Amino acid sequence: MAEHESGRRTSGLGAGFRAQLASTGLANLGDGILGMLAPLVALTLTASPAQISLLTAATWAPWLLFGLAAGVVIDRVDRRRAQVLALVTRAVVLAAAALLSLSGRLTMPLLLAAVLLYGVTEVFADLGANSILPDLVPSDRLPAANGRVLGVQQVANAFLGSPLAGVLIVLGAGVGFGASAALAALAAIVLAVGLRGRFRPATQTASRPLADVREGLAFLVRHPVIRPLVITSSVMNLANTAYFAVFVLWAVGPDSAIGLTAAQYPLLTLGLALGAVAGSLLADRLQRRFGETRTIIAALLADGLLMLVPVLWPNGWAVAAAFALVGLANTAGNVLTQSLRQRLVPSALLGRVGGAGRTLAYGLMPLGAVLGGLIAERFGLAVTFYASVGLFLAACGYLAVSLRTAPVQPAGGPPPFGSAPRRSPRRSARRRWRSVVRTR
Repeated sequence: MAEHESGRRTSGLGAGFRAQLASTGLANLGDGILGMLAPLVALTLTASPAQISLLTAATWAPWLLFGLAAGVVIDRVDRRRAQVLALVTRAVVLAAAALLSLSGRLTMPLLLAAVLLYGVTEVFADLGANSILPDLVPSDRLPAANGRVLGVQQVANAFLGSPLAGVLIVLGAGVGFGASAALAALAAIVLAVGLRGRFRPATQTASRPLADVREGLAFLVRHPVIRPLVITSSVMNLANTAYFAVFVLWAVGPDSAIGLTAAQYPLLTLGLALGAVAGSLLADRLQRRFGETRTIIAALLADGLLMLVPVLWPNGWAVAAAFALVGLANTAGNVLTQSLRQRLVPSALLGRVGGAGRTLAYGLMPLGAVLGGLIAERFGLAVTFYASVGLFLAACGYLAVSLRTAPVQPAGGPPPFGSAPRRSPRRSARRRWRSVVRTR
């Protein structure tokens, strides 16, 4: 639990959570604009699938490079201040990209550099936001809180940010980059003013950074639930990134399979956003009705199968409908898996375990982007899509088998690995899991 000026934990989904949620919404609105704007700008600079895929690789490479170190930092500093600093830095980077674009000096290497620096700020901002949430709401409200966070993220990114990017690209790329920079700065101000108190982990460690990294990795590797979740999300992220790194070539242009214009392409994601909102609202109900594990597996399976629709039926309306269901399934699954991680990992380890997990989960995404571009260049876009779906479904099968045999802690229970004296890791784990009820 983090330390607050009041010395007590914020109760319910109160003012602190609302400030965090508002800042998240503003930052993700800017993210949505940039996420749609960058590939559209790249299309004006190159037509190579391999080069365009590097844009996605640059977005996620910082997780591979800085995820572990950022996790240590987040567990040692004030998590609120870390987010504010990351957002301010992001605003500066995007403002520089706006100036380059307005002056006509933006090139593909400079665009890649801007996206790479943006990704570095994302590492610290995301880890800070994820780690601070359990200190803002009670553990039994985490699914509801995560549902709202992910719902706001999807609405801001896809429902608002992506269509807005379509408007801004008409006005000019510089205007789009400038709008994203302004939103990042506003998100930092809202968080700095609206969320008061100190959010430094109460249990401070005097160990060296490398020892902190090892502790986070050891917890992740030994945990019978966190480990398969991280492995699965890593493989699925690799497959998803390979798929979507070149999807713009399948969707945009007179010679593309779907045949959308650059202005129409952002509208394709409206269904994704609407489905994501529904998924964020329904996740808690689905969990109560069908169980945590069943809901997670069913959501991921549906997500993978629906990715076949754009390949088998490349019609704009059909793809939009499929994306709506993808948004529902993906967000519902993310809400429950994120709540599960936050519940199972002690607060003092959230940054390090999150950093270690995301280093693997997000670190494979640049590789997926590069592989997607190379496969598409060599064998065609459709082969990339089919291979991605096959890999995604294989990962889903692995998770289903893993969670079927691993006990999952019921909501609201104590963390499975507490602060008791250590015995043999396997023996200690077996003893602690004897009294835990499995989710069926």
